[in-house]
Amino acid sequence: MKNQAFESNTVEAYLLDFPEDTRQVLQQVRTCILAIVPDAEETIKYGIPTLVYCKKNLVHFAGYKKHVGFYPSPNVLMHFKQQIAEYVSSKGAVQFPLDRPMPLELIAEMTRYRKGQLDLG
Repeated sequence: MKNQAFESNTVEAYLLDFPEDTRQVLQQVRTCILAIVPDAEETIKYGIPTLVYCKKNLVHFAGYKKHVGFYPSPNVLMHFKQQIAEYVSSKGAVQFPLDRPMPLELIAEMTRYRKGQLDLG
């Protein structure tokens, strides 16, 4: 993984900077999110892939050497605190290790919840 990932201006370019196995996992996360919100706009913000919905940040995700970072929003993480208890997390992020199956259903649930928040305005 090169530092240029953080200089990428498209999600595709960002993903190409990772080893194939990590790229496949990141693509699974991306596909999972887009299945929930197919009309979300993909962009790069803060140097990482960001999906925008209703002109607001829906979720961000990022690849690292040993994990995928998922950034839905602090209140989403608070709502799912029991489900993410087994993972390293902070106020605004949860880390899903690359050496374990990616919890795509949990990512989908958090994305649905976040979308619902944005739908309410």
